[in-house]
Parts: sequence; C-alpha cells; structure tokens
Amino acid sequence: MDILLLDTGARRRRVRRTRRALIASVAGAALLGGVLVLAPRERAAAPPPPAPGPAAQALGAVRAAVPAALPDLAVLIGEREARVRADPEDARSWAVLGAAYAEQGRRTADPALFPRAERALRTSLEVAPRRNADALEGMAALAVARRDFSAAKWWGEAARKLEPRRWAAHALLIDAYTGLGDHEAAERSLDRLTELRSGPAVMARAAAVYRDRGWREDAAARISDAAALAEAPAERAAYLERAGQLAFERGDREAALRYFEEALRTDPDQRAAQAGQGRALAALGRTTEALTAYQAALARQPCPAHALELGELYESLGLEQAARVQYDLLRARVREAAAGGADEELVLGLFEADHGDAEAAVRRLRAEWRRQPGTAVADALGWALHRAGRDEEALEFARTATEGERGGGVRSAPYAYHRGEIERALERYGAARRHLREALRINPYFSPLHVPQARRALAALGEPSVEGPPEP
Repeated sequence: MDILLLDTGARRRRVRRTRRALIASVAGAALLGGVLVLAPRERAAAPPPPAPGPAAQALGAVRAAVPAALPDLAVLIGEREARVRADPEDARSWAVLGAAYAEQGRRTADPALFPRAERALRTSLEVAPRRNADALEGMAALAVARRDFSAAKWWGEAARKLEPRRWAAHALLIDAYTGLGDHEAAERSLDRLTELRSGPAVMARAAAVYRDRGWREDAAARISDAAALAEAPAERAAYLERAGQLAFERGDREAALRYFEEALRTDPDQRAAQAGQGRALAALGRTTEALTAYQAALARQPCPAHALELGELYESLGLEQAARVQYDLLRARVREAAAGGADEELVLGLFEADHGDAEAAVRRLRAEWRRQPGTAVADALGWALHRAGRDEEALEFARTATEGERGGGVRSAPYAYHRGEIERALERYGAARRHLREALRINPYFSPLHVPQARRALAALGEPSVEGPPEP
C-alpha cells in the first residue's frame, strides 16, 4: 500500500511538472507570434499505397474521357462482364462496360464493338433511368467515337445538365461542337472545362481548340505540355501522336517523326502514331520504311483514313495495283463502320472525289453537311463539287473551310490547295496563286499526290506581270 501511494504521488508530481513545462512553452510561443508547434511523435513512415491495377487504371481513363491502354481495357471489360452477369441490375457496371467497349472500338478501329457498347449503355439507362450521368457520358463518348456529333451533343448536354460540374462531359462536348462546326460553343466548353479542372487532359483539349482556330504555336505548346505531364503511357502516347500531327501539318517532318516514334515507344498499340510515322518517312523520301510503317499500322488498326493515305502513296509511286488493294480495303472498312453505326462518309467522300465517282462524292458529302456541317466537311464538299465541275458552288464551301470569319480558321495545306485549284478553274489567277503558294508554304509535303500537282499549277500560272489588288 505504501509503495502504491508513493508511486501515485510520484506520478502526480510528474504530471504537475509536465503541465508547468507545457504552460511555459505556450507562453513562449505566444511571445513568438502566437504560433504553437508541437513536435510529432516519431513513428515509422507508412508504406506507400499499392499501385492501381489494370482495371482501375482503365476505369480512371474511361471516366476521364482520356485514352486507355488496350490490355487494361481488356481486364476492365472482363471484370465488368462478370459483375453484370452476377448482378444484371448493376447500372454503374453496365455504364462502365459500355464506355470501355466504346474506347476499345475507338482504339482498335473495330466498329463491331460499338453496338455492344450501345447495348450496355442503354441497359444501364433502363436499369437506372434517373440521374445516370455515367451512362449519359458513355453515350456521348460512343457518339464521338462513331463520329456522330449531333448525338454526341445531345448526350453530352444531357450529362452536363444533370451534373454541371462533371468535367468529362464538357470535354466530350468540345469534340461534338467542333464536329458540328460550332467553334464558339467549343470555346465556351473549353472555358468551363478549365474552370473545373487542370492537367494534361485539359491541355490536350485546349490544343485541339487552338489548332482549329489557327493558333498553331499555342496548340503545339499545349500538347507538348500535356505529353510531358501525362503519367499513364497510353495517354502520354496519344498526346505525343497529336504533337506529331501538329508538327507534320506545319511541314516539320523531322520533329513529326520524333514525336511519332516516341509515341510508339511509349505505347506500342498507338497505331495512329505508326501511320503518322509512315506519313513522315514518306515526306523524308524514306519510301520503303514508310510503306512498312503504314502496312504494320493497318494490320493492327485498319483505319479507312490510313488506307487512303497508303493507297495514294502507292499511286504516287506508280504502283496502281497496290493502290487499288488499299482502296478496296477502305471501301470494306467504311461498310463495316456503317454496320456498327459509325460515320466514315467524310473519308469515303474524299476518296470518291479523287479516285472514284465525283457525283457520288457530292451526294454523300451534301448529306454529311446537312447532318454535321464541320470545317472538314466544308472542305471535302467544296473539293468534290470542283471535281464534279461545279466550281462556283465549290468556292463557297472552300471559303467556309479557309476563312476564319466563316468558321474555318485552321491553317491547313490541303484546304488551301483545294481552294487554289478551285480558283484556278474559275480563272481567278491571283487568288489561285496566293492559295497554292500558301499550301506549299504551310506544308510542302502535305500529299504525295497533290504536292506535285500544286507545283505544276503554280508553274503554269507563272508570275503576274503587275501585282494588282487581291481578287475576292
């Protein structure tokens, strides 16, 4: 008992001493500006959290409307298929599954995946018809992948209305408005997006808007920053591929090739970069390597636009039979795209204008213009009308594609070339000379078929004897 009392008294004395020391330290802190800092108890550093698995990485990418790695997507799809089999009323898993199918179809250029995506997303909406922003955003992403920009606008605006602070909806609406030629709405969506979020995905969207408005230096800076800051390899590779596109559009073959090669090293499934590699190698005169790159890209991602590029490269080399093989592939892929609900009429219209039936191209592209009057469609329709011999009407669409006040602010060598040839046919020689020169100044390697034609046209026009006022 005495020992217990002594221990208790000792403990009380220690408590009093500790309290006096603490009061003194507080007083001292007050004298130093009223800030009290107590040293934390030393402890072992907590282990870092485990890295997210493939399914979690793909889920994050899909929800953020950024590129996802194909192996990760396959894991996510398998996981969500198992979930909806176990619980068919799991609306969120149906929405994730649909968005993952859409991204897989976009990345592989396999339109057969798009109907699966739509079924999954509509099932999600049937199970949870109210406040299902996941499914609405998924439908918007699917529509963008299908190049159905009217539908993308409808679904994206529905998602934005339901949850105005969901930033991915604003990102998808930028794509939708751009495809519809509404650049002012695209810029407003970008403004809202930048208010809600920052980072590489937003920089990449900004780069696309800046490119379409003709602000090439700003676009190049933003996409370069996005590639530098992106952490996921698939996302970084996608931004490197876009940086390569921008470099090629301004005629910088070497920089374009470096970007495309780095994109492939970062993500070997980045087949758009492999096609871009072929484009840059052809411009550098490394034709055999260019053909190999295009063939490898098309073997894994048979994209109609890339088939057209390779076909025209073969044609420029005098390899007509090889070109026809690619053109047949293009037609087949467009038919498959249509069966999957995807719209490849723009590529088919450009092909028909140059290599097939110009009147059929006009019909196709008029219908496309009525559906979604974007800048690329204006250029293609103007060119098809020219090839069909209707140059006065063609010039109106060429102006829409190339004049900023009409919406066409992008600095594009093909667009300038098309306008120059239309003006030459109309005997507006001064304007034709200016636009043909502009095309070759923007990118003297824009097409293995059309660059030689542009040079011949300029040589035929010659130099004006007296420089007069610009022609309208």
